[in-house]
Amino acid sequence: MTTAERFRDVYEECYPRVLGYATSLVGRQAGEDITSETFTVAWRRRHDIPDPALPWLLGVARNLVRELRRRDALRYAIAAEEAQRISRGTPTYVGDVAAEVTDRHIALKALASLPDSDRELLTLIAWHGLSAKEAARVLNCTGATLTVRLFRARRRLEKALETAQATEAAAEAATEAASAHTPSEATIHIQQQGAPA
Repeated sequence: MTTAERFRDVYEECYPRVLGYATSLVGRQAGEDITSETFTVAWRRRHDIPDPALPWLLGVARNLVRELRRRDALRYAIAAEEAQRISRGTPTYVGDVAAEVTDRHIALKALASLPDSDRELLTLIAWHGLSAKEAARVLNCTGATLTVRLFRARRRLEKALETAQATEAAAEAATEAASAHTPSEATIHIQQQGAPA
């Protein structure tokens, strides 16, 4: 297999995952630019691409995102849902769609409340399917350091989920209480019908 053929295979296999990763960091439009730049770098360094290629490519993408953030301090929490859609494809909903939407909203709210470093680490593992070893390569740290960071990030996410769930439950209770005190259209109609002319 020639170097060009191997690059083509790496591109076809890894492009969607690099795009999903970049999108989770900086949003769809900038994520596409970062992905294009990542594969431009990969083409120039095609002789240096290791096997497996994905952690190396995500490391390149991460460095490009860092440069982008230095220039304009972009935030990426809002792009998490889009990254999940790209990484997993269109989900098939079975069961209570409203409950799934609410759960997803709470999870994204909790994830968005975490520091950037926690969000990045958790999405690498959960959404992009990297092993701890591969994620450590992307984040340029040791496996032991990553394990500690992952444990702490998961603990913070659990607390954030509890807070988001409590906030959501309080908002629902307030909405229900308000609607209980507001007369329905049928009640108003009956009252109007019974009113003296």
